[in-house]
Amino acid sequence: MVFVAIIGVLLIAWLVIAVLGALLKGLFWLAIVGGILFVATAVYGAIKNKSRT
Repeated sequence: MVFVAIIGVLLIAWLVIAVLGALLKGLFWLAIVGGILFVATAVYGAIKNKSRT
């Protein structure tokens, strides 16, 4: 259960970083990094969750 909470917090953090990067023109690279980390965390969480069941 703790693992799911950690993944959830990371997903929210990456989403916030991506939105901030998209809103601030000078920080467009932040949106790209946030998006990549969001997808990577979601995939990692899905793989780990699938292997637990």
